[in-house]
Amino acid sequence: MSEKQKVPPLADPGASKFAASQEAWRVFGIMSEFVEATQRLAAIRPAVSIFGSARIKPGSEFYALTEEIARKLSDSGFSVISGGGPGIMEAANKGAYFGKSPSVGLNIQLPHEQMANSYQDLSQTFRHFFARKYMFVRFANAYVVMPGGFGTLDELLEALTLIQTGKSQKIPIILVHEPFWRGLVDWFRTTLVDEGMISRDDLDLVQVLDRPEDVVNAIFKHYESRGFAPLPAEREMWLNL
Repeated sequence: MSEKQKVPPLADPGASKFAASQEAWRVFGIMSEFVEATQRLAAIRPAVSIFGSARIKPGSEFYALTEEIARKLSDSGFSVISGGGPGIMEAANKGAYFGKSPSVGLNIQLPHEQMANSYQDLSQTFRHFFARKYMFVRFANAYVVMPGGFGTLDELLEALTLIQTGKSQKIPIILVHEPFWRGLVDWFRTTLVDEGMISRDDLDLVQVLDRPEDVVNAIFKHYESRGFAPLPAEREMWLNL
């Protein structure tokens, strides 16, 4: 039997130490993103995060629908948070920008740089996706999910996972435009429930609505008996998110 092959030593231990030092300093950059964003967003509540495709063009059905929803939310007293880029993000910011409450854009630096839209009262740029995603959850009283692709699904499933596992407070998660979401919701209902991957009660975490006024009403209904201020237990959740 041959002797177990050993991993060769690093060619330059000094280079390894330098890389480790760089990683350690990078942690401070991550911390600064959390601190700065938390301070800047502290005054925007109550707020609703809106997600959807960056590929949607102005003038399209989904763009107009998003803009109307955001305007109604803004006029009802909700700050509107989006990813700050084009498409659905721009429509959400635009609707809120011309409403009564703040339009917030949480932008991300990408290799092919995402251009921030021009409809933001408050704009915050992130280098790290996880810091940005935390802010979407941390400051949202509700999620409105418009048609979108992988990024939209990522945000949706993250929110569902956090609520399902008790790591985040239960908030309204509203999928807009039933024909678009029908296949996914049916798959949740049949495959995931039938195979025991989720419980049937988990389906109650999501609502599917079509009309802008129904979206606003659903959010108010959720909070009508408790108000928008976080409960003590929910503040504790945020500290452990």
